[in-house]
Amino acid sequence: MKESETLELKRSTSELKEAVISIVAILNKHQKGELYFGIRNNGHIIGQNITEKTIRDISKSISDNIEPKIFPKIIEKQIEGKDCIHIEFSGKECLYYAFGRACMRVGDEDKKLSAKELENMILNKNKDKLKWDNKICDNAKINDISAAKLKVFLKNAGLKYISIDNSLDKLGLIKNGKLLNTSILLFGKEPSTFFPNARLRCAVFGTKDTSFTISMQDYSGDLFYLIEKAERFILENIHIGMKLDGLYRIDVPEINQNAFREAVINAFCHRDYYEYDSVNIAIFKDRLEVRSAGGLYGKLTIEQIKKEMVSKRRNELIAEMLHKVHFVEKLGRGISLILSKEPTADFKEISGMFITTFKRKSYVGKDVGKDVGKKLSKEERQKMIIEKIKNNMSLTYISLAHELRVNEKTIERDLQELKKLERIRFVGNKRTGYWEILKNQIEP
Repeated sequence: MKESETLELKRSTSELKEAVISIVAILNKHQKGELYFGIRNNGHIIGQNITEKTIRDISKSISDNIEPKIFPKIIEKQIEGKDCIHIEFSGKECLYYAFGRACMRVGDEDKKLSAKELENMILNKNKDKLKWDNKICDNAKINDISAAKLKVFLKNAGLKYISIDNSLDKLGLIKNGKLLNTSILLFGKEPSTFFPNARLRCAVFGTKDTSFTISMQDYSGDLFYLIEKAERFILENIHIGMKLDGLYRIDVPEINQNAFREAVINAFCHRDYYEYDSVNIAIFKDRLEVRSAGGLYGKLTIEQIKKEMVSKRRNELIAEMLHKVHFVEKLGRGISLILSKEPTADFKEISGMFITTFKRKSYVGKDVGKDVGKKLSKEERQKMIIEKIKNNMSLTYISLAHELRVNEKTIERDLQELKKLERIRFVGNKRTGYWEILKNQIEP
């Protein structure tokens, strides 16, 4: 015999205390194991003097000094003609204590657990109980759920709607007759009433840092609404090119739409909802950043998520609901999808934030319009607006403000004045429309 991570050998019951500690160490590592009295740790069998009291003393020591309690099988056993005691033990609890201390089996040794190791084990044991998405939402009632939102979801998932109660129950979003946090986050009439951090914050900056803010927008609502708003905000504030497919014009964003949409969905799906912070979209002159509270979950590293198709989800229930409507994949393919569309995308963790960064293809390495808004007169500024519209008829207010480094209100006044002077006009709606320079007009 040879000692291992699941087998401990003791000379005699004079080492009973050490034996109890070994039992706990093995349980905490493997949940089951064996121990012999009457065998040296080198495997040499020497035997053990056994009486009725011997078995009782072993049983009592295990019962009195191991928590939670276990009920091992203790028997006399002859090995090579010598009397030994064999103990088989098992337990499904995550953490056992011997004499008030916890140990872990490492090879054939019993290592005392540090306070940090204990904390991690306890958190791991209770991780399902601590998950935000499957916790009961205090004070939430059925009439806080929007039937309309739920019906749209079920239709997209190919499921039948009968009633709010029935549908949520079948989706696993009710526990003991009470609504879970996920049900309110996805289908609540006013999710922010219960969760102030069910929020999206978006900003456009005129430089490569936050020193010049062009636009800021805050949104609150259910998760699907926030994902849609994030996607729309990005599309409205990055450059859109075009290509022809036969007779049809196809818009081509400078950052692949599928890639940044995946990053947005990941941010809402995997963020830490115990943190008060929102999901943040930041558009700089040279890049787009999608930021979410909470780093990678389950000890994953940046290298692992980039090179391996692995995924450990902080919010399994939210991910499952998004999977039902084809928002996320089950196999952890989100990062590989992003990199397949945008190979230069970058991922990092800073102070508990997970950040996905996309380079803007329109950035040429310098701030083209730096300080131009402060130097130009109104007439010069309006002339520049017309020149920029000639080059890109789909420019938005924010894009023009970005280019000229002035605020949106200044651009809005200039555009209104140019329209009144009939030098330009806007054709179509806000999403698909474009500017048109009017012919036979004298430019300012």
